[in-house]
Amino acid sequence: MLDIKFIRENLDLVEKSTREKGYKTNIGDILKLDDERKKVLIEVETLRKERNEIAAKMKGGKPAAELIERGKAIKEELAEKESALSSAESRLNEALKTVPNIIFDDVPLGGEECSVEVKKWGEHHKTGVDHLDYAVSRDWLDFERGAKVAGAKFYYLKGGLALLENALLQYGLSKVLEHGFTFMTVPDMVCGRVLEGCGFNPRSSEQSDEYYIEGEDLALIATAEMPLTGYHMDEIIDEDKLPLFYAGYSPCFRKEAGAAGKYTRGLFRVHQFNKLEMYAFCLPEQSKEIHEKILTIEEEIWQELGVPYHIINIAAGDLGAPAAKKYDMEYWSPVNQKYQEITSCSNCTDFQARSVNCRVRRKDGTIEFVHTLNGTAISLARALVVILENYAVEGGKLKVPKVLQPYLGGKEEL
Repeated sequence: MLDIKFIRENLDLVEKSTREKGYKTNIGDILKLDDERKKVLIEVETLRKERNEIAAKMKGGKPAAELIERGKAIKEELAEKESALSSAESRLNEALKTVPNIIFDDVPLGGEECSVEVKKWGEHHKTGVDHLDYAVSRDWLDFERGAKVAGAKFYYLKGGLALLENALLQYGLSKVLEHGFTFMTVPDMVCGRVLEGCGFNPRSSEQSDEYYIEGEDLALIATAEMPLTGYHMDEIIDEDKLPLFYAGYSPCFRKEAGAAGKYTRGLFRVHQFNKLEMYAFCLPEQSKEIHEKILTIEEEIWQELGVPYHIINIAAGDLGAPAAKKYDMEYWSPVNQKYQEITSCSNCTDFQARSVNCRVRRKDGTIEFVHTLNGTAISLARALVVILENYAVEGGKLKVPKVLQPYLGGKEEL
């Protein structure tokens, strides 16, 4: 979340970013809540000061009756005011969760259609094989039995496709390790505080994509970004230890598989998939450079896989709450003859860190919030779609990209 002091000092900027991101939050109402909090806080502090003064006067002798009576009255008043303060702080914090992060100056304004292409790589393939029809014909993919045991848009991977998923993971892991990331497996569930701390605040209450555990303060993760965000929660990291780079591998659970207006065929959008996620904690002055580093790693992966793509700078109206800037990489689908998303990477500045209370101690002793960034190394179900579309032979075998062959026993075909 944003700091209320920052909001007051940068009101026009906050209102512009909130508006451009498509949020309906009334910043003026939030400032009124803060005014109410401050008023009650002054009353609480005044009573506490008087209580301490009375306590000092009552030491070393028999206190006057009026002091005893006043002390009792203050105790009751203070309990009432502290309860009011707690309520005011709670209302303010809830309101602050509805304010999205500030966008960078180079973020395009407008909706999804206003996102700007910043780079293109590779030649478009003119023809491709439909991944779902091909995988089913090879008995590599079973949605019917997946639906029988778990519901629509759950699936089994079998044989060559399951092996190909493992090869993609091993290849992606080798790349992130090469770039200095620490590999981590992570919890598949997070508590409410971490979930909220990640900043995935929907624009309306009907947009939540998370699966919640009934009777527990837990939700299944939609990405390893969630538990990685909470990894250093309530910690202070020494400056000389930053930046920290983590690569989290996990299943991802999302309700959005049938999202209206989105491409959903086969494995492209499902309720559960595996993903290798890059994550960084860094100093504020490092985050823009690290954002470009994460993007470069994503590009290396897909260039080595030989898949044409372009990079787009996501417009403000299509940014989520936590991101100050986001790049999407979209591959050229030879089947649909259009670009479709395969990875993204976001700079969330101190938005998430403030919510989970992750800070850095500078060499001069000062303490401030770190910056956090995330990016997809390999989203495996979607990566399978891309490889099948580009390397499968209609009615024949799948040609294995050269960089994946070492992870498939040297096989050139499956």
